[in-house]
Amino acid sequence: MKQPVSGFSKKTKAEKIDWLASNYLQDNPSAIDILKKYWNEDAQLQQLHDDFIENTLSNYYLPFGIAPNFLINQKLYALPMVTEESSVVAAASNAAKFWLERGGFEAEVISTEKNGQIHFNFFGNEKDIEAFFEVVKPKLRNSIQSIEKNMKARGGGLLELSLVDKSHILEGYFHIHATFETLDAMGANFINSCLEQMATVFEEEAKSFEKFQKEKMYPEVVMSILSNYVPECLVRAQVSCRVDELTLKHHDGKQFAEKFVRAIEIAKTETRRAVTHNKGIMNGVDAVVLATGNDFRAVEAGVHAYAARNSYYGSLTHAKIEDGIFTFWIELPLAVGTVGGLTSLHPLTKLAFEILQKPDAKELMKIIAVAGLAQNFAAIRSLVTTGIQKGHMKMHLMNILNQLHATKAEKKVAMEFFIANPVSHSAVVDFLEKLRS
Repeated sequence: MKQPVSGFSKKTKAEKIDWLASNYLQDNPSAIDILKKYWNEDAQLQQLHDDFIENTLSNYYLPFGIAPNFLINQKLYALPMVTEESSVVAAASNAAKFWLERGGFEAEVISTEKNGQIHFNFFGNEKDIEAFFEVVKPKLRNSIQSIEKNMKARGGGLLELSLVDKSHILEGYFHIHATFETLDAMGANFINSCLEQMATVFEEEAKSFEKFQKEKMYPEVVMSILSNYVPECLVRAQVSCRVDELTLKHHDGKQFAEKFVRAIEIAKTETRRAVTHNKGIMNGVDAVVLATGNDFRAVEAGVHAYAARNSYYGSLTHAKIEDGIFTFWIELPLAVGTVGGLTSLHPLTKLAFEILQKPDAKELMKIIAVAGLAQNFAAIRSLVTTGIQKGHMKMHLMNILNQLHATKAEKKVAMEFFIANPVSHSAVVDFLEKLRS
């Protein structure tokens, strides 16, 4: 029977690995070697990775790839992408090449506000809390002067404070909604520091507010935290061309455009389709977010909430045909940064920013939105023409061959064979059995 461990974080890395191996990996004699195999030979670099999180035992590698030929606002980019899914980089690259010959992508940042809330309980007269908020509001602003000094010097900082009454939904629940401009920083630590400082002042000032004293009813802060739902931090990306420019060897441009638009409308209508549709978009978004050291969980949460902003979950992309012009676009809420966090610590992240020509946060928002749009274009194009599996399984072939421990020579023969034959796990197994016999 497994027993809990105490003081685990205080153990050395070697002690942690020994404990794990003896308690959970007894049947795997190579477990310790596997963990050590992925250590970086550069001790200083390994220590940097060890310090990112607590209880680090090893490094978990994901492929760092490049999708070239992205023409965005008439500037050429190569997009660094970190992902384990076999078809993502290939699909993005194909979409980039397709639109390179048709004018490229256009992108613009619509707004850059981020936000957070001070959540509190108040069970007294709502008029009293409204009156108190007006009195305390300037004091809350003043209380964060030292925290936002550097941010304000760069043109950012706290923008606005407002009181929100949600007591009709949850008894006694109110919050102070705060909006911020954090410029090139994602801003999570900055926003949270401001909110917690203002929350402290809010409660302290409430103790001396006459109406609260009279009623013996005071507001009580529950928590203060930024929100990853950022519909006011919005970017738009699009592509467009004449319908006849969509004509390719295997499909007519007009028919393709009509089926493409119909596919988008289906994703707007049917939630079960929309979830998979948007997941494909996030294949591209997350890959660039990860490569640039940003928080893909925060981006995912905010984007999916945005997809459900109209009380139902629908497509993040849109398409239309007007006067013979096909237009395909996306709007995404993206809170990302180019300074702070891992952006200045992880060597590959720093390299990714060099590859992207050192963008600021706004430029990075545009690049990420384009990656999502490109990924979705590639997916929909496959779905309404050849089907998704043909291209996906071709890319997945190498993974299957590796799972089956194919040799270098066997891989070469298999790759040639499956150029003209459908790929499936069973088909590859049969092929290798025949080849080996």
